[in-house]
Amino acid sequence: MRHFTIVFLLLVCSGGALKAQFNTNRLPVGGGGGGSMSRDTSKHDHEPDTLTIRYRYLGEPTDFMIDSSIADFTRNYLGVPGSWITLGNNGNAARNLIFTPRMTPGFDAGFHAYDVYGYNHENAQFFNTNRPYSELGYLIGSKQEQMINLMHTQNRGQKFNFHFAYRKINSQGFFRNQATNHDNYKVTANYNSQNKRYHIFVSYYLNKLNGGENGGIVDTVSLADPDYKQRRLIPTRLGGNNPSGGGIFNTNIPVKSDYQQASILFRHQFDWGRGDTVHVNDTTQYYKFDPRFRVEHTLTYTQDTYEFLDTNPDTTFYPTYYGFRIYPEAFGQDTVFTQHRWRVMSNDLSLISFPMLGNQAHFIRLGAGFDYIQGDFLTAYTKFSNVRLHGEYRNKTRNQKWDLQAKGELYPIGENAGDYSIAGSLSRYLNETFGNVSVMAMNVNREPSYVYKYFGTNHLTEYVNDDMDKENVLQLQFRANSRKLKYNMAVNYFLMNKYSYFRTYAQSDQFTGVFNILQIVGNKRFDIRNFTLDADIAFQQLAGGAPINIPAFWARARMAYNAVLFKNLNLYTGLEGKYNTDYYADEYSPMFGQFVYQQNTTISNIPDVAAFVHFRIKSLTAYVRGENLNTFIKDNNYTAPHYPLNNFAFRLGLRWWFVN
Repeated sequence: MRHFTIVFLLLVCSGGALKAQFNTNRLPVGGGGGGSMSRDTSKHDHEPDTLTIRYRYLGEPTDFMIDSSIADFTRNYLGVPGSWITLGNNGNAARNLIFTPRMTPGFDAGFHAYDVYGYNHENAQFFNTNRPYSELGYLIGSKQEQMINLMHTQNRGQKFNFHFAYRKINSQGFFRNQATNHDNYKVTANYNSQNKRYHIFVSYYLNKLNGGENGGIVDTVSLADPDYKQRRLIPTRLGGNNPSGGGIFNTNIPVKSDYQQASILFRHQFDWGRGDTVHVNDTTQYYKFDPRFRVEHTLTYTQDTYEFLDTNPDTTFYPTYYGFRIYPEAFGQDTVFTQHRWRVMSNDLSLISFPMLGNQAHFIRLGAGFDYIQGDFLTAYTKFSNVRLHGEYRNKTRNQKWDLQAKGELYPIGENAGDYSIAGSLSRYLNETFGNVSVMAMNVNREPSYVYKYFGTNHLTEYVNDDMDKENVLQLQFRANSRKLKYNMAVNYFLMNKYSYFRTYAQSDQFTGVFNILQIVGNKRFDIRNFTLDADIAFQQLAGGAPINIPAFWARARMAYNAVLFKNLNLYTGLEGKYNTDYYADEYSPMFGQFVYQQNTTISNIPDVAAFVHFRIKSLTAYVRGENLNTFIKDNNYTAPHYPLNNFAFRLGLRWWFVN
């Protein structure tokens, strides 16, 4: 609470720096008085004080606007989609209940249990704004949970923009030895030359992810034992009897996955085309350049380190699940340590043609890349390289009604020779009522991730599986959405062969048969005056007996009162519930950082229920939440065998916008 008080006082003292507020329009889909930031109504002495802010992603010609919706707390504030579940604590290993196979060819290290918390080049935002814009977020919750979000972007003249973001997640958790301590940094910059022919994009991220690994609780009956009403007293399978401790900037985690991911991308482009000076009136003019041909070069360097550290290993857990013994009586408190360190240097050259002047969303791209990859382990190392060829055709028409895309990537030479990806999509905007519909097909052939093939420890134990073929995934998709009818829907069909998975805590395997998954995912909003029902649903059906554990049905519903009060108060308050049908949930292997297929324990939960009051007053948004209300009538729900969810928890999240 001390940290919250300090931050709150600082913000109050800096209130005079707030020079503008936002006037937002409610989104038709999503609710909660949300919308995209558009315009404010305050004025400076000599000019209207308006904010225009947009951003793009690498390789995407579409502009996006910042979402100011206050309805979806998990996605818009925590940055985690609602269908994802953790191992109990904010920042612990997480996975998606909606089946999402990995569909990228080429090298992959395979450690993805903490991906949802990190930054990457795919989600890097390149902004363009007419005024400096900042965001500050702070969350405080039960059991010393804290989260900090900082963001700033501004243009320096009309040619250069930079953007910085920082996120901190720190939480001790309700159960022993599940503390988390994450730090994420992101910097992007983009530059356009005076004649608009030369462009530079720079993206850098650093993810420091420290997730406590307690192996789950020893005995599930402890949840019903009144002696363990204080959940931190329940013994866990890893970490011993001394729980982690420390403050927000100093956390001692005795058993942890320590992932550090750092990467820098530099992309520059030079265009040939036609330039012209456009005269708006007698006093205003601007220079317009329409490219006809572009040369693009991208250089990327990535260094990822994945470590597991247990400073007080359990003498039963490791022989049982990993096959090696611990000898504390001979060596004192022995340590279990693993490490995968990967360095990847990538060079890519692309040639891009724009068939129609003035439409940069209509282009043909052809290119080639070279990747040099080096892996260092505790007792071994590896080096290899890949050559890849890629191409793309994109035609998003000027009237925004048609969007056609076809792209492919092939690895003809190297360690991943034979990997490929081919995809095509067609989208059509029908009208205001029926919105947009699209169809997509994608086929990927890929080498299994490296963690399935090799893993080593400091106990001179190596896990090797060289007998693995390439995975093949075919996805067919139909998607539709309408802002007026307030819905979006996607129907996916997956056909898979040679699916890779972990069948035990330390043994990977491959399912050699062909199987398919039908999946329907959608969102619908219903409004009755000021009352709103937001419903997210997913239906999944597996055919073919593959080793995949997914619930047949998942749903989330928010029932809320949604109104604008006293002109400036956007209020969204009500109840939120999540539910999924019974299923064999995957276990979790802490040392490997992988979810493990199992058919022994069924997870059967009652709905998770939360009460919330979300509101926005001008530039301040607040999220006040009471979560896990279901624990007042029944023991904790589970997300995986041995991993219960939290007890009742209180959260207060604040978000400020600043415009200079």
